[in-house]
Amino acid sequence: MNKSLRVICVFLSFWPVVNASGAQAQGWPTRLIKATIPFGAGSAADVVPRLVFERLAVELGQSIVIENRAGGGGVVGSALVAKSDPDGYSLLAQSSALTIAPAIFPSATFDPTRDLASVFMIGSSANVMIVPKERPWNTIQDFIADAKAKPGSISFGSVGIGSAVHISSEKFRYAAGIEATHVPYRAGPEVIADILGGRIDLYFCPLATALPLIREGQVRALVVSTAKRVPELPDVPTPVEIGLRDADSNIWFGVLAPAKTPREIVEKLHAAGEKVLADPAMQASLKKLGLEPMSMKPAEMDDLLKREMAANLELIKAAGIKP
Repeated sequence: MNKSLRVICVFLSFWPVVNASGAQAQGWPTRLIKATIPFGAGSAADVVPRLVFERLAVELGQSIVIENRAGGGGVVGSALVAKSDPDGYSLLAQSSALTIAPAIFPSATFDPTRDLASVFMIGSSANVMIVPKERPWNTIQDFIADAKAKPGSISFGSVGIGSAVHISSEKFRYAAGIEATHVPYRAGPEVIADILGGRIDLYFCPLATALPLIREGQVRALVVSTAKRVPELPDVPTPVEIGLRDADSNIWFGVLAPAKTPREIVEKLHAAGEKVLADPAMQASLKKLGLEPMSMKPAEMDDLLKREMAANLELIKAAGIKP
């Protein structure tokens, strides 16, 4: 067999696979799509993507059924999607917690950069430190002084070890040089209930969840997690403004799929997601939840994940955070 004929034969041997993938992408979607949210219902990581998935279903012309699979700081639900068939019918709504999991849970059965494909970014938000209104702290300086005067007396809640709000708390605690006891919960509403009941001292709560509580006077906001003040809370300072270095953080929300999902489908999903997020009505709805636009191409989102994973690994080692 001459060289030219061998090349043709090799190409033809791959043709059925290439052709099947192309046909699959061309007809997609033809049935119901399943989206997994790896956090409890009612949390910001649940409310934000639900809003987007509702409009995305209309844009794609197919229903999207949403399932909450909380546990392990988002690891449980994320692992399920990572191992799902890469056919475009399994999606994952995740947050910054995805870049924390590998450092907190080294035995996790999936690798975000290897087993998941970025699809589109929804947006980013600040976390805001809220405390029960009955506590004596009127400013963040009051809180830090009291925490240092009574080492180990402070407790803080999160939606699980390795969650984005957990890391926001740890970054602040580490930078401020205070001791505090971590109390992990399964879902945001449980943390809020204990903040309102005065059973824990603070919660670095996603802005979307915190704003109604702050505006109604049910809790007090002491500091936002971002490097710049947020327009919704113009009187609440940032870590930088009170002299803390490397204490700022934000939380992003995005959509991913199993790694081997055909690129044509990923691109279709990305285009549909960007169209939904560009709609003025959607932007207004997300703005009310305290989200800022964060448009990224899938490759740019992949790069962000890698950078954040490296930075979080360094922080977790320095702060001595254990699962």
